[in-house]
This record gives sequence, C-alpha cells and structure tokens, in this order.
Amino acid sequence: MIIGTHRLVQKDVKFRDLGLVIIDEEQRFGVAQKEHLKELRENVDVLTLSATPIPRTLNMAMSGIRDMSVIEEAPQDRHPVQTYVLEHDNAVINEAIRRELRRGGQVFYLYNNVEGITAKALRLGEAVPEAQIGVGHGKMSEQELSDVWRKMLNQEINVLVCTTIIETGVDLPNANTLIIENADRFGLSQLHQIRGRVGRSARRAYAYFTYNGGKVLSDISQKRLTAIREFTEFGSGFKIAMRDLELRGAGNILGAEQHGHLEDVGYDMYLKLLGDAVRATPTVASRTSDPKRTRAM
Repeated sequence: MIIGTHRLVQKDVKFRDLGLVIIDEEQRFGVAQKEHLKELRENVDVLTLSATPIPRTLNMAMSGIRDMSVIEEAPQDRHPVQTYVLEHDNAVINEAIRRELRRGGQVFYLYNNVEGITAKALRLGEAVPEAQIGVGHGKMSEQELSDVWRKMLNQEINVLVCTTIIETGVDLPNANTLIIENADRFGLSQLHQIRGRVGRSARRAYAYFTYNGGKVLSDISQKRLTAIREFTEFGSGFKIAMRDLELRGAGNILGAEQHGHLEDVGYDMYLKLLGDAVRATPTVASRTSDPKRTRAM
C-alpha cells in the first residue's frame, strides 16, 4: 500500500500490480489525472471520496454509470456552521473577530491575494489591537508555514490571515469563525470546502462570506452565494454539488471537458436524453478508445 499526493499520477511512477485506487478529496484531481490512474491497469477498482464531488463525477453517479454512497449522519456533538452572506462591512467583521476572541477561539480570515495579504493583516491589527495576527500563504517557505501553524496550534496566534491554502487538510477545533473577502470569486464547492475548516468541535461556528458593496454580482455569483447560505445543514455537500452541477453543467461523460449547459434543459431532461443515448448505443463502451467517437458522444 502506498499513500501519496498527486506525485503518484506522474508518468515516471510505475506500479507492479495495481488493483485498487482510493482518491480522497476527489474534487482536487483533474479528469486527466484520474484517467491516467485507471489506465495503469485494465481492471483497476477506483473509490473516490469527496464532500463536494465535481459535476462530472456526480452526474455519472446519478445517471447510474457509477455507484454512489452518501453519508448524511452528523458527527457527534457537532453543530451546523451559522452562515452569513453580506456586503463587506468593517464594523461587522471586526465585531465578529472580537466575539470569537472573547470566547477564547481563533479566526481564519481568508484574503486570497498574496501581494496585499501583509497589508491586510496590518489593517486588521490596527482595527482589532487585542488580536494576535499571523499570515499564511503558498509563497512562504515550508519552515515559515510550519512555524505559523505551530503558533496556531499553541494559540500564540488567534487570527490567521491566509489564502486558500487552508482549503483541505486543516483540522483546528478551536478555530470557529471564518471570514472570506470577495467570496463571489470562489466556486460553490470551494466555498463549502473552506467552510468545513470551522465547526470542527462542539462549539457553534460562524462563517461570513463577504463581497464588495459597490460591485454588481453576476447571475452565477449570486446563485452561488445564495446556495452557500441556504445549504448549511450536515449532509448539504451533496445538495451543493447538485446545485453546482446545474450551474456548471455535467460536461462530457467520456471526454475531459467538465463544462456544459445543463441548466438550459434541466437535470431530469438531461438524464432522459442521456438514457436514450445509452440505450441507442449499446456498444459505446467498446468504442471509447476512438477519440473522435468519444467527443461525438
């Protein structure tokens, strides 16, 4: 058994007798990477795990092409994250930080701009002087990030101004307030994944998704933010993925594209059309090696 990162899907990695592939955080792997793993052996079994499966994977499961199992039971003593979507208001945000600090908790402040992240941390320090603020982003060295995370664990830092580097693999039960600036720039599944960084204890957690007040949001951005506000209960990752499927489209079943116009016809009609196509082409599986025919499907 080998446990690894995306390094395992590079072409210079060879397996002697690959039989099972388990892909955790499936939404972070591209179609080409997953297809490469399956090509390593003709009859490899693949199990994918995700709180928010990508539209292509979800569509294949819903249409019966792949098997699917859903876990809806909430972890013991957990509460849904109280979610707010609002125009960015410094007074509201500063009070949210102070409230978390008063109960001895920690805050993730997501500011996804490396060039301006230090200046943002300084402004927060001036506005909330009682906060112990740290900065974390992907351009920092491994040692720098390790030091920042050690201070978070030891509660020497109680407000971490960071990028999306916290999206996965972060488990800090004492961090129970999340603030995201320019949330309209993020994908729906990504917002749900980031929200999962808080609320990992018995305490009530809060998430604030903010956008610039003078900005006119696109229709898609409005729908994303509405969905992230509506779907807060446990097991909502599946519903969010379904909404994402409607917004982004399912993409090609056999090709690599993950975009489409599913919203134009509706998911039920799409499944009907897909079922008709599958029944009309019983030998499609034997022709998947032909790229031209694959795109035509």
